[in-house]
Amino acid sequence: MTVFYIRRLFQMALVLLISAIATYTLLNFAPGGPLAGLRQIQQTGRFQITEDDIARIRAYFELDLYLPYRFMRWFVGWPTGPVEIGGREYFSDVVVGCRKPVETEVLNDDGEYEIQVTGCNELVYMKDLTGRRVSRGIIRGDFGLSWRLLRDRPVSELIISRLPKTIQLIGLSTLLSLFIGIPLGIYSAVKQYSRFDYIFTSLAFMGSAMPTFFFGIVMILLFSLIPKEAGWLYVPAGLSESVRGYTIPLLGEVAAGSVKDRILHLILPVAVLTIVNISYYSRFVRGSMLEVMRQDYIRTARAKGLLERVVIMKHALRNALIPFITIVVFTLPGLFSGAIITESIFAWPGMGRLYLLALGDYDYPVAMAIFFIIAVLTVIATLLRDVLYTIVDPRIRLS
Repeated sequence: MTVFYIRRLFQMALVLLISAIATYTLLNFAPGGPLAGLRQIQQTGRFQITEDDIARIRAYFELDLYLPYRFMRWFVGWPTGPVEIGGREYFSDVVVGCRKPVETEVLNDDGEYEIQVTGCNELVYMKDLTGRRVSRGIIRGDFGLSWRLLRDRPVSELIISRLPKTIQLIGLSTLLSLFIGIPLGIYSAVKQYSRFDYIFTSLAFMGSAMPTFFFGIVMILLFSLIPKEAGWLYVPAGLSESVRGYTIPLLGEVAAGSVKDRILHLILPVAVLTIVNISYYSRFVRGSMLEVMRQDYIRTARAKGLLERVVIMKHALRNALIPFITIVVFTLPGLFSGAIITESIFAWPGMGRLYLLALGDYDYPVAMAIFFIIAVLTVIATLLRDVLYTIVDPRIRLS
């Protein structure tokens, strides 16, 4: 068991390194970038932009550095430590000194007043001395500074502000999908070729075949725009909460930012993701259950006189969930990455929409941070899958 975990950890580290190199290289060679807009303005001739201006901006974004060296600065960072100024430690990796110290008269042990530095009004940063941004590296949780979306602010602040919304949306829809989809798949397999099975299978195929963006637009029309125009009960169509209060028939006044307001905004995006996931999960469980129920050990269990409920839940379901585990564990990266299409349709301020905005505005530090964190969660999900296999299937041993 220990040898297996050591080997897997080594493989995970190697996969993360390769994915980080591939992501960084592809985004650096992608068309566009922070200089694309300047090049277009320069070609139009409306504003005077010299090559010196472009060179200065290239240096500001570190685009003039050799690519492997730039990657190592992004991945590993600079060796840094705390800087003590006036008895206080500044742990920012870019602080190297103080330009305007705070001086205070302090009574010493001899009963005399002396001037001591007790703080700092203006810090000196490494980029002020070298012209380069300084980072501790993504392996220590520093994803650098945003180029466009949150100009010159840490990427981690932008991610932390969006992550709770994505976990709220994806987590709730995933739980509902599992609690509804698995029982539906089991019942459909047990009642194979029944009227319920035919109706359920048809609806499941329709739900999985329908594009998410089209389904989301239809839901907005049916449950938000049309009812609102007709003066009926409706639910909000976009964002995670309203800017100002509003009134809904039968529900009355809804205050902006209240619990009721947030729940109403969750209904449509959660419904879209839940219905799509239910159609996928239930069909997978149904197919896996049908395959397991044809096995000899199921016939043996029935021949022993066991109750049908025991045969289904204890013998068939446990083995049918083995391949389903692979699907479930890979929802872990989805809790971070979000649902790009759904969040875009409903203007949900989550990670999926942030990813699109980062690529659209050429904010590559944000995009690369999202890519890398998804890669980390993916390899963790793979390890979790192997561990869960040993719990569900006693025939599997980690050795």
